[in-house]
Amino acid sequence: MFYGEFAHTLDEKNRLIIPMRLRGKIKETFVERFIITKGLDNCLFLFAVDEWRLFENKTKALPLTGKDARAYTRHLFSGASECTIDKQGRISIPLYLKNYAQIRKDVIVIGVMNRIEIWSREKWISYSKNTERSVNEIAEQLEI
Repeated sequence: MFYGEFAHTLDEKNRLIIPMRLRGKIKETFVERFIITKGLDNCLFLFAVDEWRLFENKTKALPLTGKDARAYTRHLFSGASECTIDKQGRISIPLYLKNYAQIRKDVIVIGVMNRIEIWSREKWISYSKNTERSVNEIAEQLEI
C-alpha cells in the first residue's frame, strides 16, 4: 500500500526520483515493472504491472456499447506506457504524459493505496484547496 505526499522535481531528461518511502514499499514487493498513464484530474497514475492487470480486468467488464465506458478506457489505455525504476530510483516520464499533466519541473508525488499519482505542483495545490472544502461532505456521502 502506498501513502504519503512528497515534493520532488524532474531533471532535464524528464526523470523523476520516486520518493524513498515509496521505493521501500516497492522493494518489499519485488516490483520491477510499472505502467504509467494519464490519470484523472490531470495527474498521472503509476501502477505496478500486477495492479495494472487487475485494473485491466475490471475495465474489460465495462460495456463496449457504453459511450462513457469507451471514453474512459480510451483515456487511460491510450496513454499507457511501461516503465522501470533505474538504479538511482528514477522513472522516465514520456513527454506526452508530462504535457498532459501540465508538469514543468516541480511535482507532487502521492501514494494512493494501490497506485502512485504524479501531479504538477500547481495542479495539486489547486486541487487540494478545492477538495479540502468539501471532504467532510464527501465522507458523509460515502458513509466512511
